[in-house]
Amino acid sequence: MRRWAAASNPAIREAFAAVDRRGFLTEHQQRFADDDRPLPIGHGQTNSQPTTVANMLALLDVLPGQRVLDVGAGSGWTTALLGHLVGPEGRVIGVELVPELAVWGAANVGRHPVPWATEQAAERDVLGRPAEGPYDRILVSAAPGGVPGELVDQLVLGGLMVIPVRSRMLTVRRQAEGPPEIHEHGSYSFVPLLRPHH
Repeated sequence: MRRWAAASNPAIREAFAAVDRRGFLTEHQQRFADDDRPLPIGHGQTNSQPTTVANMLALLDVLPGQRVLDVGAGSGWTTALLGHLVGPEGRVIGVELVPELAVWGAANVGRHPVPWATEQAAERDVLGRPAEGPYDRILVSAAPGGVPGELVDQLVLGGLMVIPVRSRMLTVRRQAEGPPEIHEHGSYSFVPLLRPHH
């Protein structure tokens, strides 16, 4: 077991064992799959550092049967990991802004036995996938300048989002009334969250 996967809880450890990172990397980067660092996948995007992914999944506290939105799905690795965590009663929708990455990521996810998890290209002028919400959990793998209200609105009441904002990892829980409950969980580096537009 890789050191970075062994540190997380049993469900996340099982997901990492079931979903090989190598299948979500370019041919030139596959030999670095066991390295605990982000790896480039083209278009200025990365396959995130495994320890960071494990930490984010732990904060997200995904349960079997939940509906999860994966924003900035890229290579599809986190989408497939989430698919393993929610199981066949759940649903995972990954969205990716770069069309070429979305096609590649969808193919990567499609090679895993998690047909309830899919990656799709982001819709024009739409952040997330509100038409298929609401979601129990939202994972965001790119950093906006603030908490996007349109993603909070796609959560169920009590639903949880994990998102890096200005290099701080946040958990954002939607409340029945008033602003969401937000907590900080350390510093991380992510590519910027870009808005879908054409």
